[in-house]
Amino acid sequence: MGANFTEIDEAFICEYCGRKVEPLGYSCRNHCPYCLHSKHVDVNPGDREETCHGELVPIDIEINSKKGYVVVFKCIKCGKIRKNKLAEDDNMELVYEIIKNKVRR
Repeated sequence: MGANFTEIDEAFICEYCGRKVEPLGYSCRNHCPYCLHSKHVDVNPGDREETCHGELVPIDIEINSKKGYVVVFKCIKCGKIRKNKLAEDDNMELVYEIIKNKVRR
């Protein structure tokens, strides 16, 4: 991992949908696999130094040549954009819905 990456892979309760999220096991868990929402807690991945703590809403899906599919999040509190690679257990129906809504715009 990069110099600005702190590996944290722990279970949590999603503040958006309320479901228990288990550790990913092969990398760091960044977002809920059920609803794809996250929380704005990091300045750099895993550092937990962001003071905003706003809700990160999935707004787009991109394809990155190195990472594959990436979720694009927008913080509803401060407006910052964050990105994270999709995990193997992410809700693909929701991913497809985000892509479909993007095409309709």
